[in-house]
Amino acid sequence: MVSDNYDSKHETSEVSKNIVKPYGDTLNDGRVQISFVLPAPANDKGKEAAKLILKQMGLDEIEVCHIKDLTTGFTHFIAYATCNAVVDLNKIKVRSVDIVSLGMEQIDEYIDQNIGRELRVVGACIESDAHTVGIDAIMNMKGYSGHYGLERYRNFRAINLGAQVSVEDLLKKAMEVNADAVLVSQVVTQKNIHVKNLTKLIELTEAEGLRNKMLFICGGPRINHDLAIELGYDAGFGSGTYASDVAFFIAKYYSEK
Repeated sequence: MVSDNYDSKHETSEVSKNIVKPYGDTLNDGRVQISFVLPAPANDKGKEAAKLILKQMGLDEIEVCHIKDLTTGFTHFIAYATCNAVVDLNKIKVRSVDIVSLGMEQIDEYIDQNIGRELRVVGACIESDAHTVGIDAIMNMKGYSGHYGLERYRNFRAINLGAQVSVEDLLKKAMEVNADAVLVSQVVTQKNIHVKNLTKLIELTEAEGLRNKMLFICGGPRINHDLAIELGYDAGFGSGTYASDVAFFIAKYYSEK
């Protein structure tokens, strides 16, 4: 019986580990911090409006702890509240890029041994997006957070076209250098403009008959692999991606082709 009890508790513990909810001070207390703006005045009426919004979101034990008047009729609120929602980690299915953690020298050596030629990559922020921080982190020689960019790799020829590049010009350059991969960064996401821009590129790519001639990879703070696949890309990388992640994905694809 002792053994049975132990096994039962052990199984319950294993199940509990996979049922998760937010916590602030103690595990499973459900406490969350929420920040938002309301077109309401920075007074007691505005504060009550914020509480009612949070209540209608299903939150309990609401405490509005910060109120800042942004401009006439607009107020920024920060609140703490309790969330009763839970999720079962075992039931979550996501598509993600298989990333192998290799350094620049290891990837160059992998290309030497498995491909035997330089890989050509053209990258840009397309259309109205003027924020190059993402594409620069992957392409530029200095890289980001101690991870060198593709320009520093011995076996990559990296061509960074910069910001606000039209999809027509990006594809023209990719065809000119016979690119192995096209990298697209989208940092600006207001009103889902990143989805519209990425869709425009992939539609033009298909119209030009280029879709199966090179890899198309997109990245940005609101992009993940699942969205990229849905939009017709080969891979999508979100925040926290380094050049080595993208480099090995490209190298592995061509080594297996």
